[in-house]
Amino acid sequence: MELLFLAVLILVMALALASGFPVAFALPGAAITTIGLAAASGALFAGDASAYFAQGGPIDWLTAGVTNFRGVYWEVERDTLIAIPLFVFMGIMLQRSKIAEDLLVTMAQLFGPIPGGLGISVVFVGALLAATTGILGATVVAMGLISLPAMLRNNYSQSLATGTIAASGTLGQIIPPSIVLIILADQLASAVDQAGTARKNLYKDATGNISMPSEFGVVSTSAGDMFLGALVPGLILVGLYMAYILTLAIIRPKSAPSVPFEGRMDARFWLRVVIILVPPLALIFAVLGSIILGIATVNQAGAIGAAGAMIMAGYRLKEGERGAFIPAIIAIASLVAIFFITQTFDINVRRIETADDQLGVTLAAIAVASFLFALAWSGWRAFRIDETLKGVMIDTAKTTSLVFIILLGAAMLTAAFRAFGGEELVREFLTNLSGGFWAQFIIVMAVIFLLGFFLDFIEIAVVVVPIVAPILLMDPSANITAVWLGVMIGLNIQTSFLTPPFGFALFYLRGVAPAAVTTLNMYKGVVPFIALQIAALGIVGSFPPLVNYLPTRLSLLSETAPPPQNPRLQHCIEEYVLSQYETNGDALRQAITTAKTLDKSDLPKAAARDLDAAIKKAEESFERVSDIRSADQAIASAAPAYRPLHTIVRAIEADIARHKSEIQVLRTRLQRSRTASDEVKAAIEADISAEEATIAALQETIPEEWEGARAEFAKLQKTEQTASRQYRRAVDAAYEPITELIATLEATDELAALRGQIEALGPEIGSVENGALADRMQAVMRAVGAVEGARSIRSAISSARRAVRARSPDLAKAVTDLTKALDLHEAELAWRRAAAPKLLEPLKAYEAQIRTTIGLRKLRRLPRDQALYVAACNSQHRDISLSF
Repeated sequence: MELLFLAVLILVMALALASGFPVAFALPGAAITTIGLAAASGALFAGDASAYFAQGGPIDWLTAGVTNFRGVYWEVERDTLIAIPLFVFMGIMLQRSKIAEDLLVTMAQLFGPIPGGLGISVVFVGALLAATTGILGATVVAMGLISLPAMLRNNYSQSLATGTIAASGTLGQIIPPSIVLIILADQLASAVDQAGTARKNLYKDATGNISMPSEFGVVSTSAGDMFLGALVPGLILVGLYMAYILTLAIIRPKSAPSVPFEGRMDARFWLRVVIILVPPLALIFAVLGSIILGIATVNQAGAIGAAGAMIMAGYRLKEGERGAFIPAIIAIASLVAIFFITQTFDINVRRIETADDQLGVTLAAIAVASFLFALAWSGWRAFRIDETLKGVMIDTAKTTSLVFIILLGAAMLTAAFRAFGGEELVREFLTNLSGGFWAQFIIVMAVIFLLGFFLDFIEIAVVVVPIVAPILLMDPSANITAVWLGVMIGLNIQTSFLTPPFGFALFYLRGVAPAAVTTLNMYKGVVPFIALQIAALGIVGSFPPLVNYLPTRLSLLSETAPPPQNPRLQHCIEEYVLSQYETNGDALRQAITTAKTLDKSDLPKAAARDLDAAIKKAEESFERVSDIRSADQAIASAAPAYRPLHTIVRAIEADIARHKSEIQVLRTRLQRSRTASDEVKAAIEADISAEEATIAALQETIPEEWEGARAEFAKLQKTEQTASRQYRRAVDAAYEPITELIATLEATDELAALRGQIEALGPEIGSVENGALADRMQAVMRAVGAVEGARSIRSAISSARRAVRARSPDLAKAVTDLTKALDLHEAELAWRRAAAPKLLEPLKAYEAQIRTTIGLRKLRRLPRDQALYVAACNSQHRDISLSF
């Protein structure tokens, strides 16, 4: 019965959409109708409203709906959605203020004289508008009204002209900032959680271990990562479009003739080009650059874009009038002033201590006030002139409301789809496909491509992605990142705007195209661009670093970069270090040999012993590296023979797991069917027996050699894990004592300066109130504790403080402890002063030689060269299925 209601759900949704019912209400309407029918049928025929649900019942579905509603509107973790109205506002403001129109006209004049130049200019402007507006309808309509007549007037082929405009208008869906990418990032965030849980369960079932190593976890994404990941694929698509137009213009000049500029390209022309082109480029840099450089989050970048669009609209709407650029000039001057002020002064309102601090905060406040004045002035112009601001706000509210209503409706539909077992059916279908992950992925991409013929990108993103993304992300054989999957789906969804019969870009263009342009020519014109989009999909799919590299690079080079000991980085860090041992091993050995000859006579016994142990561990690291290589080679030799057997058995075990899940469903149904007839109960019991028999038959098909092969391969993996663990312990122990000793010797003068503070505590004992004395001792303890290697001195002062603070203060003990602290201070200072001239510089030289190899894991963050290597390495997808 669950399958029947699942079919009803899909049928009701399809009929509602086909009849022209609004999508925002068709999705939740189909869910509510089907859930109601299933609950009523269960209560009427089985005595239980939940009888015909595969998971939970109507109450569970309602709970899931409330949870989704709260998730969209109240969960702080989903604040990425706030960026949607900001970017929509930016795009509509730029379109309504005619900045997009200026770009089209100017670029057409600039590129027109080269073969296919008019078409190339349309693509170029489409890319610029994509990075500033991202509003599909506005872009296509604007370019259709301005460029299409010019292209037809200059004898461009109808199909090429319309195809170029329609395809260029869709670039805003993949070139950031894009609403599609924001929605995909939001949907993929929950998909990653589901995939991560499923992968952990898979690891537990396969290995018996309760906890899965975090390096095997599913890599999540964010809107910022999606923007970075989509940047290169978007540029590849732009390059393919331009290359196609240029090639066609060379092969068939009559299809795309050059268009000479009739005016003069004098200084006035180039000044206009600069004025029209530079502000949008500056806005693109401000929005995307702030994200890439880690200055702003996606939401903050959206606010930057909205403010920038308002200021640009302020001068464009007053074009040709006196003083049109004054608000923009004030805004730019304010931003420049803020930059220099923040570089010159320490701007912190809570820490105004000096006159310079007060001056810096005052100047910063004036600069910010000036910028806000310029923004308000521009907004007032937009409000007064043609009610531009009012229209932009209304359109922004409409578009944002549409997106959020569809998000909620799609969540209700997805919950209903799961309630009737649809997700399990999809998972079973995909996992049963021969060919593994890539077969599943190609099928999913094909389905999304076909859905694009009929559905908008939002419906695809919020209905299909939550169902298929967890299945694809969970697979350890591909181990894909969420950002790569999101960009691939985004590229695929983009074709939905061009594919007949419901390609929205075609509808928009048809509405503004002259009657002489036939619909058939429009359809013919988009076919090559659809093929180019599919080609871009293949290029990006074949080279994951095109997507993964930029987000990974930014993460590893940012101030908040994960430390080198992060488990996710270990594989690539060890690859780097092992390569360094091969190429620079002799230099490392020489450095270690030199370190062994250092004069340690002035060091305390413990410090000398630690230094000797560290150098010995550095020598040992060569042996540990050799162990890792041997273990890796053993696994590489055994994997080709083991992998086919592993694939067969894991597929059988997956089948067994599905049948066990079905048995659980049947047993739940049997428990709910207390009022059902004996025949119904007997039928369910017979189904359970059939499932158990199927499980037994499947278990018989597992090859006899499996257990032995699995045990042998697991032994090789354990050897490799042990070798890696021993290597990590060796290099950590080889580096940390070196840095500690260097820091200790460098702090000699700092320690000497504290002598007076410690001595001053003695006379205060008995003459100062004990509470105040304890506070004074606490301050000295902090100062001493901040000095490397002064822990014993701090402990002696701490003991004295406890004696003072006791219920019965022991002032004699406090004096003794302070005397001990002074003695320790004198002894500590003596050996440091004796050892520093002999050891400090040689130790620094040794540390510099081993820092990026033996000491790499213990650094606070990866150095630039090593970070770039690890970013390139982590950008590749690594098959980890044999660990499952």
